[in-house]
Amino acid sequence: MIAIRNLTKRYGGLTVYDDFNLTLERNKIVCLLGDSGSGKTTLLNCIANLTPFEGSIPKLKCSYVFQFPRLVPNLTVTENLKLVCKDENAIKNMLSKLRLENKAKNYPAQLSGGQAQRVALARAFLFGGDVMLMDEPFSSLDLKLKKEITELFLSLWENDKRTVVCVTHDVDEAISLAHRILILRDGKIVHDATPALCDDCECELLRKDLTARLI
Repeated sequence: MIAIRNLTKRYGGLTVYDDFNLTLERNKIVCLLGDSGSGKTTLLNCIANLTPFEGSIPKLKCSYVFQFPRLVPNLTVTENLKLVCKDENAIKNMLSKLRLENKAKNYPAQLSGGQAQRVALARAFLFGGDVMLMDEPFSSLDLKLKKEITELFLSLWENDKRTVVCVTHDVDEAISLAHRILILRDGKIVHDATPALCDDCECELLRKDLTARLI
């Protein structure tokens, strides 16, 4: 378990979290839903120790997948991945799993948006670590690409399970990815759901319930 205890985070006079507590089960996927400003990205940054905070969060090795790929533009796909992994066989294997083996020598500008985001996923999995943090990683993709890359992500995760905390605004995406869904509002958990325990009919009810709670 990863225990976040008594988290307090302020930006000047704005308090985002005040004595916030959360326990994350290892090797499970948690999705965070909520309005803009509810504290979702701030929570990721606190877990990654990218921003100062008060309280207790274990020191974790974190990989991070952002909304946009953030690849180094003057490095090829393979060179970008070598920044986090020196094992060329592991890189080739990962590119093959993500259907990118023919893009290894391409530069980021030569990739489509979906291909670039797959490289970002490859980088996160190759980096390893205790936790993978994902901040709206599929939101810039069209519906078809989003479905394709979500399926690729889950296939990778099944072979390399780790704790994942994913921010999204998409209820359907959260239900398809997560073992647990948290709705945040004003730095507090206002709903805690477990779609992994739902059958198809219950998932439809959950979808309607989550959508209503986010209005």
